[in-house]
Amino acid sequence: MQTYFYQLADALCGQTAGSETLLLYLQGEDSDFVRFNKGTIRQGGGVKQIDLSLDLIDGQKCASMSMSLQGDLAADIAAATFQLSTLRKQLPSLPDDPYILFNTDVQNSEQIAESTLPDTSDIIDTITETGKRFDMVGIYATGRIVRGFANSLGQRNFFSTAPYHLDWCFYAHDDKAVKNSLGGFEWNTNAFHAKVALAEEALAVVNQPAKTIDPGEYSVYLSPSAMCEILDMMSWNGFSARARELKNTCVLPMMQSGATMNQAVTLSQNTAGGIAPAFSPAGYSLPDRVTLVDAGALADPLVPPRTSAEFNRPVNSGGESPNSLEMAPGTLATEDILTELDEGIYCNTLWYLNFSDMPAGRITGMTRFATFWVEGGQIAAPMNVMRFDETLFRALGENLRTLTADREFLPSATTYDQRSTSSRHLPGAIVDNFRFTL
Repeated sequence: MQTYFYQLADALCGQTAGSETLLLYLQGEDSDFVRFNKGTIRQGGGVKQIDLSLDLIDGQKCASMSMSLQGDLAADIAAATFQLSTLRKQLPSLPDDPYILFNTDVQNSEQIAESTLPDTSDIIDTITETGKRFDMVGIYATGRIVRGFANSLGQRNFFSTAPYHLDWCFYAHDDKAVKNSLGGFEWNTNAFHAKVALAEEALAVVNQPAKTIDPGEYSVYLSPSAMCEILDMMSWNGFSARARELKNTCVLPMMQSGATMNQAVTLSQNTAGGIAPAFSPAGYSLPDRVTLVDAGALADPLVPPRTSAEFNRPVNSGGESPNSLEMAPGTLATEDILTELDEGIYCNTLWYLNFSDMPAGRITGMTRFATFWVEGGQIAAPMNVMRFDETLFRALGENLRTLTADREFLPSATTYDQRSTSSRHLPGAIVDNFRFTL
């Protein structure tokens, strides 16, 4: 794929004339997907696709388009050449864009990760051998993901990786199930069986009569998956330089009212530890790490090129939201979670999250799947669905009791259009006085 992309780039970039600059960004995958239902394979298949974005720039004018490629070099050069000529015809009639910004300092890079995964059929055999004992539904996705950048200034960047993710549920009855996930770059059969064993224990509890509690404030354990949902909401506009400049952000209290988070909270965009490439679609090399919240205090925002041009900030990101979000670990051992919680709610999954008061950093959502009532440091009963309504600055600030020492790497299971390169690396948290409203 790398040789193919560079030959394609050479052919297209060689057609620029005068003061034109051409930017090319390639996204491709060769993926296997297996869907499970009732513990057996329901559907298997593969996806091979290559998409190319072209930006033709002359002065302050930019014409852009995207196209799908066949993987046949001669045919793709011909198709892309036609599209390039179309962009050239459009340029004179386009208005000037004051915020065009792209890298003009040639920074070449190559990052190719070899796959260490066993054969897909071996992994599927392990999953189905276990899954057939349960009413299991889920999806396994694996294969190579590639990204490439090239421009007519001579820059070439190529990125290739081969992660996997397994997202599954053990269904019990009605709205009761136990959800789990596993992902990364190395398949660990022992880790999979450990998660299955814990899920089997939870499934036995889920099948018991459910407990309903009154609305109010409770101590709650938020698993890494539950924390992921909350931090994904914060990522909508909490780390964006543009959102902060326009005061359209959920961290406004941190900017204007002196609000802080707990000193245990440090959040970073950790590109070096994620799945995403270390270069942007505009050709900028990205730093290994950008600290977003430092020991509870607001730190650097994410600045993509257009925001950089508009607000005169240095580029440090390809977008306004983190795609490799990491939270520093705490000190609580996994085996001590229930003892430390003592009495309260063990929350494995949240869903349907939204802002109930975005400028105040207030989020609402629902519990889902394997949420338990805990008494005396022991799981006592499954819980019926509850709605919460809580601010970031209470949950991750004054009411945050502790974070777990172990963290979970959570690749995004999103496959809309293509497999995602987003990931989260997060601990769990025990939070006091967490507000449930109904």
